[in-house]
Amino acid sequence: MTGQRSGPRTRRGGRASRWRWLLVTALAAVPSVVLVGASPHAEAAGRVSVANESGDPVADPDYATTVTVSGSGFQSIQGGHGGIYVFFGMVKDGWRPSQGGQTGQDYLYVPDSESKNNAGYQRFVAFPGSDTAGAANGGTVQADGSWSTRLVIPGATFQSADREGNATTVDCQKVTCGIITIGAHGVVNSSNESFTPVQFEDLRAEGDSNAGDGSGDDSDEGTAAPAQQDDTAATTTRPTPGTTAAPTSTVRRGKPKVTVDRSTAVVGRVLTFTGGGFLPGEQVVASFDDGMAAVGPISAGPSGEVAGVLQLPADTTGGTHLLRLSGAASGAKPTVSFAVLEPAAVSTEQDEERAVWPAYLFLGVSLLALAGATVAVVVRRRRRSTRRKEAARVA
Repeated sequence: MTGQRSGPRTRRGGRASRWRWLLVTALAAVPSVVLVGASPHAEAAGRVSVANESGDPVADPDYATTVTVSGSGFQSIQGGHGGIYVFFGMVKDGWRPSQGGQTGQDYLYVPDSESKNNAGYQRFVAFPGSDTAGAANGGTVQADGSWSTRLVIPGATFQSADREGNATTVDCQKVTCGIITIGAHGVVNSSNESFTPVQFEDLRAEGDSNAGDGSGDDSDEGTAAPAQQDDTAATTTRPTPGTTAAPTSTVRRGKPKVTVDRSTAVVGRVLTFTGGGFLPGEQVVASFDDGMAAVGPISAGPSGEVAGVLQLPADTTGGTHLLRLSGAASGAKPTVSFAVLEPAAVSTEQDEERAVWPAYLFLGVSLLALAGATVAVVVRRRRRSTRRKEAARVA
C-alpha cells in the first residue's frame, strides 16, 4: 500500500517540478527580451564640447565669439520629425522641457530668427532623413548620435524675453551661461536635453594667443577706433603680440540696415528686430522713438549682424513709429519706420478672421441642403414617371 501511494506522488511531484522549471525559465527570459528591444541611444546622456578658434571652451565678454559646438551620445532617429535646437543662454533648476521647464521662465537664450540664414545665435541640427531637414542650419545628427555646428556667442550680456514677453537682460558674469540643447520643432526629447557651461575671458588681452592670430573671420572682432564709413574698406590692422597697441578694423561690410518683425509690433508687447552692416564685435544700441525705450548694448556678430528684443511701452500710441540702431565704433545709424497696433486692434482682426468661418460654414451647409433638396425632387419625379409607365402597361 505504501508503495502504491508513493508512485502517484512521485509522478505528481515530477510534473510540478517541470512546471516550476518552465516558470522560472520564462521569468528569467523576460529581462533579456526587454534589453534586446531597447534603443542603444535611449538612455545615453548627450555630451557637448565647446571650442573657440584656439580650441578652448572660452568666449570673450565684450565681443562676439564664434565657437564650434560638438555633441556625442545624443539620440538619432532616422526619418524622425525635428532634431536638436542649439542655443546659448542660462538655465534654472528644473529647466528641462521634459520636466515641465518653460522658455522665458526656466531657461533664457539669445533670440534669433528661425530662418535657415539667421544670425548664427541659434542652430537647428536635424535628424537624418527628417521631413524638416531642409530647414536645418546646423547639420545632421549622425546615426551614432554625434553632430557638430558653429554658434555665435554675442558676449557676456544679452537680451531675451521672459514668460510674459517682457524684455530682460541676462549678465553671464553674474549667472552661469552656456550651451543649451533641447528637442526641436516642439518635440520634447529628454535624451537630447543638455546644458554645458561656457567661461568668459578677455580674448583680446595683451599677449593673448587669440590676439592678431589671423585665424578666420573672428580675428577681426573688436574695434577700439572708429572705422572708415565707406563700404569698400577691407584691411585690418592688428596689434603685435606683447604690445599695447589697440587694434583698428576697417572690415568690408554691407550697407547698415535694420528690420523688425511686424507681427510683434503691438503696444505693451516685445518687439523683435534684427540688423546688419555693422563692424564685427562692435556695440550696438537699439532706440525706439529716439529714447522712448531702448535696449543694449548688443555685440554685433562676426558678419556685423545683430538680433534682439525690445519692450514697447504700455503708453505707446498706435500708429507709425521709428526704431534706430546705433553702432558705437562705426557710427552707423540705420532706421526703420513701422506701424504699431493697439492690442484691441489685434483682437479685432483676430475676431474678424474668426467671424468669417461661421459664414463659410453656413454657406456650405446651405449648399449641401440645396443639393439634397434638388436630388430629392429629381428622385420623386422619376418614381412618379415610373409608376405612370407601369400603370399604362397594366391597362
